[in-house]
Amino acid sequence: MFENPAGNRSMIRLRGFTHFYTNGFMKTIVLRGISLDVDEGEFLTVMGPSGAGKSTLLHLLGMLDAASEGLYFFDDIPVHDLPEKQRTRLHQQNIGFVFQSYHLIDDLTVYENLETPLLYQKVNAAERKSLVADMLDRFGIFAKKDLFPAQLSGGQQQLVAVARAMIIRPRLLLADEPTGNLNSEQGEEIMRLFRELNRAGTTIIQVTHSEKIAGYSRRIVHLRDGWIAGYQQAACG
Repeated sequence: MFENPAGNRSMIRLRGFTHFYTNGFMKTIVLRGISLDVDEGEFLTVMGPSGAGKSTLLHLLGMLDAASEGLYFFDDIPVHDLPEKQRTRLHQQNIGFVFQSYHLIDDLTVYENLETPLLYQKVNAAERKSLVADMLDRFGIFAKKDLFPAQLSGGQQQLVAVARAMIIRPRLLLADEPTGNLNSEQGEEIMRLFRELNRAGTTIIQVTHSEKIAGYSRRIVHLRDGWIAGYQQAACG
């Protein structure tokens, strides 16, 4: 097992984490009383069948919404008590997110999509230019920098989405099926980059259906019907 770079200090603590949707008199529970600790520097995979609550859990961990019930502590900050504006700021400062459906901004070029999170962090122009150029080169998409998302293939959009999440050097990287639209060679390259980031101290939580991709992590959490059904030590752990 790789040594935890932060000495097993908890970054995330969930207690009784529950989420549901209501439609008239109907109540659909997606997550049911989840309690989970994630250490700083951990590489965690969430697995489970469709409808288990995997993407919802990732969405809530990314502070894109608030859970219906329960406690969420990020670095001992009670996220569950934060107003939306403060929650968004905490997300922007600490979290990179790779969405299953890319979430690129349609009317911005590849270059501008990569630059956007740096603008939120008020990175100066010279450093922005250098960071974007580095990502374009690292992901082999420099020739695509002036294209818009609609002009890219699904795999190319996924590469841009991963590059955008990584460009801010996030403390926590959340990835929903990060290799789902990539060929096997591209997928393995992304996972090697994830592993490098993790070894350098970035905490990573990914959702995947692939046992092979899960094998890059250290621990696997299995979800079923909104519950944690069990844990598993991953291949590299």
